[in-house]
Amino acid sequence: MAVRTADGEFLRVNTGDAPVPRLLARLTGEAAPQVEDADPTPDSGELDRLTDAFEQAGYLTAGPATTDWAADRRTVWLLGDPRVTGPLATLLTDAGADPRPTGPTALDALLGEPGRPPAPAAVVWCLDEPVPPGLWDAADRLPERGVAWLRCHREGWQAWLEPLAALPGDVTSAHIRARRLAATPAHRELAAYWRGSRATGHQAPLTGPAAALIAALLAADLADWAGAAPGAAALPARRRLRRVDLRDLTVESHPVLPVPPVAPRRRGTP
Repeated sequence: MAVRTADGEFLRVNTGDAPVPRLLARLTGEAAPQVEDADPTPDSGELDRLTDAFEQAGYLTAGPATTDWAADRRTVWLLGDPRVTGPLATLLTDAGADPRPTGPTALDALLGEPGRPPAPAAVVWCLDEPVPPGLWDAADRLPERGVAWLRCHREGWQAWLEPLAALPGDVTSAHIRARRLAATPAHRELAAYWRGSRATGHQAPLTGPAAALIAALLAADLADWAGAAPGAAALPARRRLRRVDLRDLTVESHPVLPVPPVAPRRRGTP
């Protein structure tokens, strides 16, 4: 008998005198099958010992359970590049959500009239380019109005998936910009690249597999938030910035925190 772990390793199990079918039934919670030539009243001590060993090793811990998508979080507005929002809508529908493609005009109306029904439970905006300065400033207020806010954009061969903001004080797009500018010595060049007015060169193509991967990652974050598939990642979706290399489809995750508010400097203060 062997166990294949979640990491793909194989562990040999010395079952001793315990009947393997009965041990498997004990571990899986199923009814024990009939075992030929076995003692009809076997000593359960060996089964108890093996079961305790599995439990102490962590192999009886239940994996993430799949539950229903929360009813009050099903309506999700999708904006931006249809190459990403298309497969994302399919994944969300399959998971039990109600995705609705929309445009910036509807979002502007929602932000201008917060009490106007029906408001979505979440808004996802996917860009196939760097985020122009100020484009997402208004949408950063969505969590304060009870609407979850998820976004992604592309910079050449890198796609950036920002944390899902669901509550006031969560990480916004403005926080991400500030963190990235502070983390690079080329902050002037990065800011100029975001503005785009002086950037030249051809845009790298977005392939179908790359778009599907981005959509799957976004769908997983939304499912985690909606309770449909609790995530098991080391970093929660609300505190995780991901970069996807579109050349080999590798994903890097980086922890990120909100940027605390800073009081404006007084006039004449150095």
